[in-house]
Amino acid sequence: MKRLSETKVQKINSTHNTIIELNDVHFGEGYFTVFAGPCALESEEIVLKTARAVEHLGAKVFRCSLFKPRTSPYTYQGYGIDGVNLLQMLHSETNLLLETEVLSTDHLETLAYEADILRIGSRNMDNYELLKAVGKTNKPVILKRNMSATLEEFLLAAEYILSVGNDKVILCERGIRTFENYTRNTLDILAVPALKELTHLPVIVDPSHSTGKRSLVASASKAAMAAGADGLLIEVHPEPLRSYSDGQQSIDIQEFEKLMKDLTVLAKALDKNFSVPVLS
Repeated sequence: MKRLSETKVQKINSTHNTIIELNDVHFGEGYFTVFAGPCALESEEIVLKTARAVEHLGAKVFRCSLFKPRTSPYTYQGYGIDGVNLLQMLHSETNLLLETEVLSTDHLETLAYEADILRIGSRNMDNYELLKAVGKTNKPVILKRNMSATLEEFLLAAEYILSVGNDKVILCERGIRTFENYTRNTLDILAVPALKELTHLPVIVDPSHSTGKRSLVASASKAAMAAGADGLLIEVHPEPLRSYSDGQQSIDIQEFEKLMKDLTVLAKALDKNFSVPVLS
């Protein structure tokens, strides 16, 4: 049976606040939602272990990429469409919403059927035909900022999705390329309040790709919340050093637990709707 995701969009008071509600999970102003999971899906064991852990600790959406675009063609590229059974397993074993990256219209129908949220990665921000095709699925879409894009170019890319009638767009700041090379990218933290001024769309931050360093993920995450972000897209892996991809920027389960507790404290001060379960 096809999994049905009930999506609602609420625009509040002005054109600057859109709240997307998906199966009682909210994305947008006043809420803070955490997306967490490995860079790309690996074994069934790792997938289930990670999903159960992040759900237990308060994440609402599982990062479950079947496709992993890499700079080198010789590094791990993900399961591919043959791993769609892993998404089906996650639906049956957890209550997490699932988000996954779409690289091509070749796989769009299958991924839109199985996933709750579709993601356009930074490398495809300028792939306008893909943006329109993904928009036509009427699924919520995470749109990542290209590492070289201005905010205007980023928002115009979002317009390609909006222009086909899909207003369920979540903007993701994931770091831009600068002359600094200590971090993988440079987190443009001011992009968060700037985008809040320029658009009604929810804005989240990817602290993993923007820093490229496990040691900096927590600081970037807290800075994102303080700057007004509506959520985070974090890479979490039980054993980051054994991850097939991007292990250097993935945090482990214990680090994720501490971060979620720290974010709960910060959220209270910022009047954000966010909390983690009380753990025994």
